[in-house]
Amino acid sequence: MKYDLEKVLPHNHPIILIDEILDHSLENHTVSTLVKIYEDKMFFDRTIDGIPPLAGIEFMAQTLGCYSYFKNNNKAPKIGFLLGSRLYQNYIEKFENGKEYRVEAKEVFSDEELVSFECFIYNENEICAEAVINAYMPANQINLIGMLNV
Repeated sequence: MKYDLEKVLPHNHPIILIDEILDHSLENHTVSTLVKIYEDKMFFDRTIDGIPPLAGIEFMAQTLGCYSYFKNNNKAPKIGFLLGSRLYQNYIEKFENGKEYRVEAKEVFSDEELVSFECFIYNENEICAEAVINAYMPANQINLIGMLNV
């Protein structure tokens, strides 16, 4: 099934960096997405003919946003915050122009507001990056929106 990512994520293009949701399972607490690298994509750097590897954290964060959408019964996305990442390791110099990368995430902890995921980025079967990502999604979204509008 093809999903409209502007309905899944609380972003609009060109901020949406993932290109497709490949799979998700609430039973297994997993989600996987596809990122295609091309010259018109945000963060593309022509001097290296690709995207710097630190952008992988945002690829992971947007993948987590997709999981949140499914966990919220396919309803409008909630606002969440990336609290940080532990042990982000990248094994490549860049995300290469013309290549596709699969981002996989597995929820390993959740108390309904704080959540932690193990994330991996692959090119074919080779691990390109990995991290543990921690995020916060307040249950009271109304108060959050009020705080953001101050």
